[in-house]
Amino acid sequence: MKMEHDLHMTKGEEETSYFKNSRLQEKALVETKPVLQKIVMEMCVDLLHPTMTIVDLGCSSSDNTLFFVSNVFKAVSYHLEKFSGHPTELQFFLNDLPGNDFNRVFQSLQRFRNSIDMDHKGEPIPAFYIAGLPSSYYTRLLPRRSVHLFHSSYCLHWRSRLPDGLEGKKRPYPNEGNIGIGATTPPCVVKMYKEQFQKDMLLFLQLRHEELVANGQMVLTFLGRKHDDVYSASLNRLYGLLSQSVQSLVEEGLVEKEKLESFNLPVYGPSMDEVKAVVDQSQQFELTNIKLFETNWDPYDDSEGNDVHDSVQSGINVANCLRAVMEPLFTSHFGESVLDELFKKFAYNVALHLVKEKTKYSAITLSLKRR
Repeated sequence: MKMEHDLHMTKGEEETSYFKNSRLQEKALVETKPVLQKIVMEMCVDLLHPTMTIVDLGCSSSDNTLFFVSNVFKAVSYHLEKFSGHPTELQFFLNDLPGNDFNRVFQSLQRFRNSIDMDHKGEPIPAFYIAGLPSSYYTRLLPRRSVHLFHSSYCLHWRSRLPDGLEGKKRPYPNEGNIGIGATTPPCVVKMYKEQFQKDMLLFLQLRHEELVANGQMVLTFLGRKHDDVYSASLNRLYGLLSQSVQSLVEEGLVEKEKLESFNLPVYGPSMDEVKAVVDQSQQFELTNIKLFETNWDPYDDSEGNDVHDSVQSGINVANCLRAVMEPLFTSHFGESVLDELFKKFAYNVALHLVKEKTKYSAITLSLKRR
């Protein structure tokens, strides 16, 4: 798996593109908007430099990218207007892996600038600058003590790599019939995923600590789990249904069994206790806020009840949402020719599951201040 090349959202504006299927991620940005804006306004008060530098890690390429920029911009504008603060310029860095569709982001910038001008109707607004930063956030990205705020949404459940022993033809730790942590995943493999999360998160915190100014902050949101039991995590149950779908293609002779056995997703959704433990272990940040929120698997289902009104359509919505994220990885490994059939089966499996139980993603959002 060539993560820097293959791990990116599905490009373009087709029905299966991320552009058309990123409402789940948008809902997370709406959920965390109050926390983000509160932190931005706090930083405006303490800002000692005329420029505030903000980095969006894993920015992707849908309208959500500039939705985040807009949220920060509005918070700064409100502070300057209400408290007559000193002029502040904003430097945004949009970070993602090199395979991300940065062109789409920058092609929409003029429209974004026009909307900002219309909203303020000639009133003075902070000057802002936007640049791309193509690289892994598991590496150093910017000079020491140069960043005021890091933001990341729906990204840090992705690991930097697969745990050792889970890829290649001679795999000492087989995960038969699964593409991640599933019901039949051996405990030793679960332990490897957990250790990879701990290793990655400690590295991430260390790197960001070096890049943040004194009292710099981070707002991080990623998929996790509600309970300690890894096997019961809703994220893993979803990937279990995806594993079943690939298995169906193997049984029909459309995918070689070896292809399934040699594929594992570099994804791990931690519990809140695991996140707190890593932050404590790093000793580099003060945990100022942490909470878990849930959202329906179907991104277009905004209801709070336990009933699924149209399980077939919900299955299709869930499949399109996941395909928009996973398609490049699956294309690289299984080939493009099986994708339509794979996600058709997946939509069917999700629909059957939702008839029995309406299931939700668990997401963890936390804010951290540099010590």
